[in-house]
Amino acid sequence: MRAMVVRDAGAPDHLKLEDVPMPELRPNDVRIKVEACGVCFHDVVTRNGVMKRGIRMPLIPGHEVSGIVESVGPRVKLFKPGDRVCTAQRRHICGYCRFCRSGRETSCDEREFLGDADLNGGYAEYVCVEDDNVVHVPAGVDLAQASIVSCAIGTELNAIRDVGQVKPGERVLISGAGGGLGVHGLQLARGAGAYVYAVTTSPDKADKLKQWGAHEVIICGRGEDFSPQIKDATQGEGVDVVIDNVGSVLFEPTRRSLGMGGRWIFVGQLTGDFVRLNPAQLFMRDITIRSVKSTSRNQLQDSLQLVKQGLVKPVISVEMPLEHAAIAHEQVETGKAFGRVLLRPGLSA
Repeated sequence: MRAMVVRDAGAPDHLKLEDVPMPELRPNDVRIKVEACGVCFHDVVTRNGVMKRGIRMPLIPGHEVSGIVESVGPRVKLFKPGDRVCTAQRRHICGYCRFCRSGRETSCDEREFLGDADLNGGYAEYVCVEDDNVVHVPAGVDLAQASIVSCAIGTELNAIRDVGQVKPGERVLISGAGGGLGVHGLQLARGAGAYVYAVTTSPDKADKLKQWGAHEVIICGRGEDFSPQIKDATQGEGVDVVIDNVGSVLFEPTRRSLGMGGRWIFVGQLTGDFVRLNPAQLFMRDITIRSVKSTSRNQLQDSLQLVKQGLVKPVISVEMPLEHAAIAHEQVETGKAFGRVLLRPGLSA
C-alpha cells in the first residue's frame, strides 16, 4: 500500500511517499480502508522531533481516521467488512485496567497512540486499529468529516464539558482559536451557554471566528501579552475558564487573563519550551489547573451525535491527496490553515 513515512525527525520534507506492506491484522484488529485522515499538530511535533515520548521511527503518522472496514480479526464481534467507521486516537488499550473500566482509557498504561510508532498510522491507504478504539459513523454523518471528530471535537468536548465543566454565562477564553481544536472549542463553548473570547495570531481569521461562535476576537502576535485586552473586556475581572490549545508560548498572558477561581484546562503544547512559575500566582487567586490528552470512546460517540444533530460542524479548510502531506504540515505548522486539513488517499495528486 501507499503511505507517507517518516524515517527520522525533521522538516516537512521528511515525509516521504513509500510502498509499504499492509498492516498486520491481529486477532482484535479492524483493518480500515482509509477515507480520510486529519492533520493534527500532534503529527507536526511527532515529525519534527519535539514529541519524544512513545515515538518509535520509522513511522506513519496520523490518528484521526475514518474509512470502510476491509477485514476484521477473529475476535472482533461488533464490526464487519463494509461498515463505516472512525477511530479514537489510540491503536491499543488493555481494556481491563481501572482506567479502561471507568471510561478513562485515555490514561491506560498500555495505550498506544495511533501513528506514533511503526508503520501503522492514518497517512496511508489502510490502517489497523483494535476494536476497542473504533466506532460506527452514524447515518447522515459525512464519512470524511467524521475523521476529525475524535481529536478536534472530542478532545475539546472533554475539556469543556467534562473537565472544565463550563456553565451557562461563564466567560471562556479559547487560545489557538483558528486551529483545528480551537474552532471546534468555540462551537462547544458557545453551545454550553458561555460568553466566548477567541485568541488568534491571524487578523484574517477574525471574521470566521465570529461566524463559528466567538463573541469577541483578540488578535495578538505570537507570544504577545493579550491579557490587558481581556481585562478591559471583562471590566478587570478576567475569564472563568481557559481552554489552552497552545501551551507555554502563551503561558504568562493566559495566567494573567484568568479571574478569581478560574479553571485553566491544558489541551495543547506546540513547542518543547518550559515555563517558570511562582505557585503563589495561582493559589492566591484560587486558580485550578487541569488537563486533557485525548478522547474516550464514549466522548467520541457523544461528539458524533452532536455532529449528526447539527449542533457542532466539523470545520475543514482543505482536502489534499496523500502525496501532499508535507504541504499540509507546512500549513498547519505555520498557522495558515483554518480548522483542519484532511489527507484523502483516494484523491489524485
